[in-house]
Formats: sequence, C-alpha cells, structure tokens
Amino acid sequence: MERIRAFIAIELPDPVKQSLASLMDKLRPAEHPYVKWADTEGIHLTLKFLGNIAQGQVPRIIEGIAQAAQGLSPFELQIGGLGVFPNLQRPRVIWVAVKGDVERLSTLQRGIDHVLLPLGFSREERPFTPHLTLGRLRERASPGERSSIGKLMMATEFEGGPTMEVKEISLMRSTLTPSGAIYSRLASVELKGDLPIPHL
Repeated sequence: MERIRAFIAIELPDPVKQSLASLMDKLRPAEHPYVKWADTEGIHLTLKFLGNIAQGQVPRIIEGIAQAAQGLSPFELQIGGLGVFPNLQRPRVIWVAVKGDVERLSTLQRGIDHVLLPLGFSREERPFTPHLTLGRLRERASPGERSSIGKLMMATEFEGGPTMEVKEISLMRSTLTPSGAIYSRLASVELKGDLPIPHL
C-alpha cells in the first residue's frame, strides 16, 4: 500500500503570507548563504507531524481531527515576535511566534494528540510552542555565522502581522523533491463550535 508523508496543520491566508514575505526580505541579506529560507507559500502552523502513513489510515485520521475539533468555534491568531531554536548563540531554526487565542489553539493540539493515540501516533514529548518556521541554518554553518544570525534577529524589528481567523484544520501531504517539499491538502475539517469544548 502506498505510504505518504503527512502532517496536520493550519493553513495561512494570503495577507499573513505577504507579511511573512516582507519580513523575510529584511532577514535575507546575501551574506547569509548558510540559511535555507522557507518558501512563504509553503509556510503553515503545524499541529502534529505524522510522518509516513499508509493511505488507508487517512479516513480514520480525518475522523480523529473532526473529533478533536468538536465544540471549537473559529478563533483568531496573530503573528508577531521573532525567535530562534534553541538559542540566539547557536540558532538552528528561525521562526515567528503565534499569538492570540493560543489557549484554544493548545486545546485543539492536545485534542489531536489524544484522539490519534489509538491509531498508533505517540503524544508530542516537547511542549507545544506555536510558531511559523522561516528558515533553518545549514549544518555547515560555523559558530560565528550562527552568532551573526542571532544578532540579526535581535536587531530586526517586527511588530506583527495581520490577524487571521482559524476556521478549519487541514491534513496535509508533504512530497519531498530535490528542490524542496511540495505541500498539498488531503482534507480539511471545519471548526463549527456546536458541542461543548472537551477538557483533556
């Protein structure tokens, strides 16, 4: 049976992508060739990475997402604040924070974790830190180059992007190619808010 690389995410509206593109133009000087920048069209808010799954698992995963989304109404998020993982001295990942109704977002993420356990997907071990990945430093980047990126992050002002309303959750497919990953939506589940919010 065919296996597909999949993840669950919130897709971004065009105004948010445009805001991220403007920010990345500030951060993408020619003297930082050791950073692999993301394509803004492919940036999304990941809720759970599933890895390689069997095609036959897709319907049950979609059912699980729908179960986790029960009772949740659409909610608002906003991007704002630059950061890096793990720290400014040795950055590996450049990201933008996600603010707004993070409590509802976290409830959704915990719900997805919970309902997918019976399908063989383990809980996330790391605390959920909602963010949008802008770029990753290449392995060959020297300590000095990593430090310079940290300084660039501290010196770059970003007051935040437009507010976005989260109305649906998507099951996404990631197809790896020599030029990078290509993302496509397998299915989406609407947030309708017609049942009490589950407390997990």
